[in-house]
Amino acid sequence: MNADQIAAVLAQPIAQDLLGGATPARLAYTGTDGAPRVVPIGFGWDGARFQMWTTPKAPKVRHLEADPRVALTIDTAGLPPRVLLVRGTADLEVVDGVPDGFVEATRKTVDPEAMPQWEAGVRALYEQMVVVTVTPTWAKLLDFETTIPQAVQELVDAKAAEG
Repeated sequence: MNADQIAAVLAQPIAQDLLGGATPARLAYTGTDGAPRVVPIGFGWDGARFQMWTTPKAPKVRHLEADPRVALTIDTAGLPPRVLLVRGTADLEVVDGVPDGFVEATRKTVDPEAMPQWEAGVRALYEQMVVVTVTPTWAKLLDFETTIPQAVQELVDAKAAEG
């Protein structure tokens, strides 16, 4: 996919709702043992790239250093499901303190009254964090109304052709 195609997928209203919502992403990557891993993770989206944050000693850091290829899924639980799928490469940067982006992304999930105490606790806890940045190299949106997986569409078309 080229950058314009990716941008078109991510600009769709349903994608924008998912990108701005409180649902965590699911980050998939390959462990150093070759086994797949999937973890829920909060994220920020700046219109061009995802940012996620973790502690420098988190296992995912060493795994992403060894193999930075990742996939992200953001989806809903209700019907019809809405699913945003993204692939890319993770860039890792160790930073001092707590990045403002981490705090801002967390505002989506923490009650506003609890936010000051949460932020103070986090800033006291973390001396450093790792910023995981993913620029999409591929994206697909499924809403199961206007877009469905190709294999399902082929099945629907085959059944319709049978009459």
